[in-house]
Amino acid sequence: MTPLSTVAASASASASTSTPVDLMHHLSTEARLRKPNPMKAIWKLTQRKPNMVSLANGDPHYSLYPIRNIHYEMASVAEEDPVASWRAGPSAPSQTLTSSVHEPRALPLQAGMQYTAGAGLPLAQRVVTDLTNFYHAPADHLCTLTLGNSDGITKCFRLLGEPGDTFLADEFTFSSVTNVPLAQGIKWVGVKMDDGGMIPSELERVLAAWDPARGRRPHVIYLVPCGQNPTGSTLSLARRQAIYALAQRFDLIIIEDDPYYFLQYDSPDCATTAPSTPFARSFLSLDTDGRVVRVDSFSKIMAPGMRLGWVTSSAAFHDALVAYTDSSTMHPHGFGQMLIAEMLAPGAGATGGWQLAGFDRWVRSLRAEYHRRRAHFLSLFAREVAPSALASASCPEAGMFVWVRVHVERHPRLRADVRVRGGEGAAKGPRTNVRELMEELFERCLDGGLVIMPASIFALAADPKWDDVEDPVEDRVNYLRATFAGTEEAMEEGLTILGQVLREFFAEEPKAVV
Repeated sequence: MTPLSTVAASASASASTSTPVDLMHHLSTEARLRKPNPMKAIWKLTQRKPNMVSLANGDPHYSLYPIRNIHYEMASVAEEDPVASWRAGPSAPSQTLTSSVHEPRALPLQAGMQYTAGAGLPLAQRVVTDLTNFYHAPADHLCTLTLGNSDGITKCFRLLGEPGDTFLADEFTFSSVTNVPLAQGIKWVGVKMDDGGMIPSELERVLAAWDPARGRRPHVIYLVPCGQNPTGSTLSLARRQAIYALAQRFDLIIIEDDPYYFLQYDSPDCATTAPSTPFARSFLSLDTDGRVVRVDSFSKIMAPGMRLGWVTSSAAFHDALVAYTDSSTMHPHGFGQMLIAEMLAPGAGATGGWQLAGFDRWVRSLRAEYHRRRAHFLSLFAREVAPSALASASCPEAGMFVWVRVHVERHPRLRADVRVRGGEGAAKGPRTNVRELMEELFERCLDGGLVIMPASIFALAADPKWDDVEDPVEDRVNYLRATFAGTEEAMEEGLTILGQVLREFFAEEPKAVV
C-alpha cells in the first residue's frame, strides 16, 4: 500500500462520528455583537445564478490589472525523494505552475485577484478542505483561510475570550502566542509538562480545584500537540484522548495549533523516517462535539513568508470567524490562494500542479530531510556539549526544536535558599536563583557569538496566590531552546560555542556571601 492510500485508509478508519453539541456559549461578547458585513452578504448573492450582471461592487476590471501571467517554478514531485532532488540547486528538476488571465487554469488570475468573502476564494477554500479531510477526516467541520498561523490564532482568541478570562496552555509555551490575548485582559495558567508534553492529570487537577474566587473557570486550552514549541514534546494518542475527555467533562474548547504536524519522525535509531510511517491522529480527528478549533499553516512545509493558513472548526465558529474577517483583515492575498489552487486542485496536474498525491510526497520527503538534520544536531551535541555532563538534549519526535537541559544543580553559585533570605513573603516566590543563573548564561552565549532561546521567555508565570508554590516554574527554567532547522555549519559552530561557554560558566568558583 502506498503512503497516500495508507493515509486515506487511516483517516477513513479514524473518522469521528459527530454528535452536535451547542457550544455557542463559548463565543465572546464581541463575537456575538459583531454583525455580518452587509456588502459581503450581497456578494454571496452573486452566486445565485450564472452570468449575473453586477453594478454593485467597485471591483477594478481585470483588463486594468498590470499583471497578465504569474509563474511559480516549483520543485518537481515526480522524484522519489523530491526534497533531496530540489536541494541539488539550479539544475534540480522543477515544474512550473501558472496563473493566467487568458489561458485555462484552475483559478484564473482575473478571479484570483478579485475581492471575495472572508473564508477565501471558493476553490482555495476547497483545496485546503480536501487536504484536511484527507489527513484528519473531521466530521462536520469547515475551513476558513487565514494570513498564516498567527492571524488564525489571534482571531480564535478574539472569538472566544472575554476580559478577565483565564486560558490554559503548557507551562512552557511560545511567547509570541501567549502575548496576544493579554491586551484583551485574558490571563494564562500553565499546566505542568514532562518529556511527553502536557500531563493530563495535572490538567484535571487545575480544573477540578478551580476556585470561583479566581474568576470564571478556564474554557479554552491552547495546545501544540506535535513538536511543541519550545520543548519539542509530542503528545501520545493516549494523552490526546485523555485531554479530549477532560475537555468534554469540563466543557473546554481546544485550540489545536499544529504547524509541525507534517514534521513527525521515526526513532533516532532509524537512518531516516520511512515514507510509510503514519502521522499521529490529531485532536481534530478525535473531535465528536465540535469543540476542536484547528489551526494549520504552509509556513513550515513551504515558506513562512507565504502568510497563508487555515482554521478548521465547526460551522458555528466558522461563521463567526468569517464575520470577523470580513470586517477586519478581509480575505488572504490572491497570490497565495492562486498558488495553492494551482498546486492542489484536482485535475491541476494537466497544468503542472502537484495535486494531493504530490503534496503528500513532498511533506514525507521533507520530514526525512529534517530527520537527517535532527540526527546531525544530536551527533554534534554528543561531541561538543554532552562530554562535559553540564547539559543534555531531549530528542524530539516532531518539529524543529531541541530542548536542552542545563544541569544547573552542578553550578557552584546555585542557591536553594532564596526564599529564606528574602524575608517576609518570600515563601511565595521561587526557591532558587536558577532564573538569574540562566539569564547570566544567556548573556555569556551572546558574548560568545551564539543566539539561543532561554526557557524563561516561554514560561507562563505562576500566580503565587493560586498556583503551586512548592514547585514553581521559575525554578525549572534551566533549559535552552535550540533549532536544527538551519544549516549544518550553523549547528556545528553554534554547538561548539555552547559547549565552550558552558565549560567556562560552570568552572567559576562560588562568590563569598557577605
